[in-house]
Formats: sequence, structure tokens, C-alpha cells
Amino acid sequence: MSSYKLKILLCGPAAVGKTSLIHRFIKSKFDRDYKLTVGVDILTKEVEYAPGQIATLSIWDIGGQERFSFIRTTFYKGASGVLLVFDLSRSATWDSVKNWRAEVRQFAGDIPFVLIGNKVDLIAEVGEVIDRDECREYAEDEDSIYIETSAKDGTNVDESFTELTKLIVARSEGK
Repeated sequence: MSSYKLKILLCGPAAVGKTSLIHRFIKSKFDRDYKLTVGVDILTKEVEYAPGQIATLSIWDIGGQERFSFIRTTFYKGASGVLLVFDLSRSATWDSVKNWRAEVRQFAGDIPFVLIGNKVDLIAEVGEVIDRDECREYAEDEDSIYIETSAKDGTNVDESFTELTKLIVARSEGK
């Protein structure tokens, strides 16, 4: 049985819910109070990505503010994979995803990623502001997958971390 220790990055623009996704994943709770991530926060959790197969994830929550971009790139070294997060209720965050993907590729290499459309719970409230088929197509074109999540109600949060882990393991085993 192989055991993996994986460095996972959460990247994306400011206020898209990266910290909330991690808190939902690790502590199974949602905090309404928004706290700016300055630099990086690191949390750890084991995940069962296949029956009897466990990976230890070191999850790096990277601050999305533009003013941190000069320091951010140092956190990418040694990363195994990335959750690339945008906010389904704010189209500008989707518009910047390709820049984030390019930054990750530049500083961490061509590592596996899962594209995350977060705040799916807000779509009923704000309506469709992003073409979700375009999101799916972009992920597929980049040899990845697209998952819609809600840190607020827990929709697909665990699945997003598990699917990323599966992508990393499959690539590392040459599948």
C-alpha cells in the first residue's frame, strides 16, 4: 500500500471562498465572517481517495490579493496539485482564472488542478452570471475537471479535494 504526502494549493482571486472551503473540508463548518488571508495558511488532513488508500494533504491557502503576488510565488514550490477557485456569483473572478493558471504553471510546473466554481448556493439569488459550460470546457481542454462547490452548505467540498488527490495519484503512477 502506497501512502502519499501531497502539498495542495488553493489559488484564486480574493474573496472567492478559499479559506471557507478549507474550513468546511477540515472542520465541517462555515464561518460567515470574512478574514483576509495574509500570505499563506497551512492546514493538514488525511483523505481516503480510494478504498483503503490514504493521502495526507498539506493544504496551502494562498492569499489572493494582488498586493501579495510578489511573495505568493514562493509558496508554489513543491506543490503536487492545485484547486483553482473562482466565485460563481462574480464574473470578474472567472475572468482572472486563466491568469492564475498561468501563474501556477510558471512557478509550480504543469501540476494537476481542479477548477472550482464556488458559491453555487448563490446562483438562485444572483442568477447565472458565468457560462458554466465554458468553465467545464476550459477544464476539459486543460486535461482537468470542473466542480461546483458551496463552502456554506458543503456541496462537493470533500469531493473537490478527493478528485484532485485522485488526479495527482493517477499522474504520479503514470495512469
